[in-house]
Amino acid sequence: MQLQPLNTSNPLHLSWQYGEVHIEIMGGIRLEGLDRLKVTLKVKYKQSVLRSNLDLYNDAQVEKLVRKTAELFSLGSSYMAKVLEELTNALEAHRITSLQQLEVKKEKKVLSPEEKREAITFLQQPNLVKTTGELIGASGVIGEEHNRLLMYLIFTSRKRENPLHIVSLAASGTGKSYLQERVAALIPDEDKIEMTVLSENAFYYFGQQELQHKLMLIEDLEGAQQALYPLRELQSKNKLVKRVVVKDKNGNTQTVEVTVEGPVCVAGCTTQEHIYEDNANRSFLIYLDDSKAQDGRIMLRQKQASAGIINFEVELNARNLLQNCQRVLEPVKVRNPYALQLQLPAEVFKIRRAHAQYLHFIEAITFYKQYQRDKITNPVTGEQYIETTLDDIEEANELMKVVLVGKSDELSHATRVYLEQVKEYLQQQGKDSFTTREVREGYKLNISNQKRYMLHLLLAGYIQKQAGKDNVMEYTVTSYDEYVSLQDRVKAVLDKALNGLREQQSSQVVQVGSEPPKSNADKESKRKFKSSPKGNTGTNNS
Repeated sequence: MQLQPLNTSNPLHLSWQYGEVHIEIMGGIRLEGLDRLKVTLKVKYKQSVLRSNLDLYNDAQVEKLVRKTAELFSLGSSYMAKVLEELTNALEAHRITSLQQLEVKKEKKVLSPEEKREAITFLQQPNLVKTTGELIGASGVIGEEHNRLLMYLIFTSRKRENPLHIVSLAASGTGKSYLQERVAALIPDEDKIEMTVLSENAFYYFGQQELQHKLMLIEDLEGAQQALYPLRELQSKNKLVKRVVVKDKNGNTQTVEVTVEGPVCVAGCTTQEHIYEDNANRSFLIYLDDSKAQDGRIMLRQKQASAGIINFEVELNARNLLQNCQRVLEPVKVRNPYALQLQLPAEVFKIRRAHAQYLHFIEAITFYKQYQRDKITNPVTGEQYIETTLDDIEEANELMKVVLVGKSDELSHATRVYLEQVKEYLQQQGKDSFTTREVREGYKLNISNQKRYMLHLLLAGYIQKQAGKDNVMEYTVTSYDEYVSLQDRVKAVLDKALNGLREQQSSQVVQVGSEPPKSNADKESKRKFKSSPKGNTGTNNS
């Protein structure tokens, strides 16, 4: 008998014909869990109909359905057994095909010799970090000069053994998703996974190594609340392990271990002023520019797009070059010979985790500049690595100062912005005190948000109450320079460590006179770090 193909026009209502037996699969089939094939069947033969829910991999349930249908339809048991066997084969084939279509892995682009040469030449130029920031702007990312460069370098860290993570915080409509989306466009498609909603068990349906060295982009962290615990575990341990209960073909239960391996770089956006501490201290927190100047830049871009005067080809070329730069970065260890002498400000909250992030960010910059470094081989272990320079530390310090100030400030970012607005208002008006109404009207603030900010500032002692005219409560700011002092302290600690290292390096050069400085490793173990002649021009995983 010639078999009819499975009708999959409606994935939630499949149908199949075997002779005069017509079977409908109500609700379709689940693609995950290849160890089972649970279905709800509506079996028709002439005028008779039977409905049943069963697992087609459970022999006892299948035998029971064979007996019932054979008796109801007055057909032989062997015939109905053949019907269900062929149905199972058809559904298995459909599931495998569907899974292949949903496969998230994408083909890696193979660079042409010219594309590879252009990318490596770009990575070898001096002032690479600064030039990269400029090229990111040329790719179409408007403003956010500091945040966009920080984000790009963090995304680059996905190729390392200790990737970094980043969360963008801002009010609705300020461009959080836009910034993340535009910077992520500079990462090769094969290296990223984008999602809007993430369920608690979603991670366990990825292949064991499917997430390794990937950039995971979560558009809205509020839509991934249920998945934040396994996400934290994946960030910290670079691995998820779960034991699940399954049934074998005889219906016996047993436990199997499901493992998903990292490391993975995670980026997400949120409108929340505060995020759960365990999530926050694992990530770099950046706050978007909501200034009027940034509004003007974005609106100018919108006008230029409407007028048709944007050169999109130039932007595309910039994006392609930055993507290709990512593709030619090769796995290599990074060693920071200055790590023991670096310091973080004592004010930084959760300083242990912040300290690790600081060191890893320095290493990420060194990794990005790998084509400018000699590759060193340890004569004892044979391990190959490149070394961090003081310039790498200086660039990392410059980018991390804002992040570290945020991690040192006891006020939330939104409350801090409000307090600085109050200071600005009082200085502009030449006043010593203010009412909530005049500040609210001056900056067009939401009244409920202002009440929350005021309560926090009062409790923390940043403002004080005083009696005003006509029984209207007024407030004064206790210190106008406390935030500047905090910024100066953070900067001073970073600069002191760096300047000390520079002085130490200068004194060593003076001591050796005309003798060229030597590395700790044997000079013969050094060679210029270049891609091998047979190097893969696609993405390399660390």
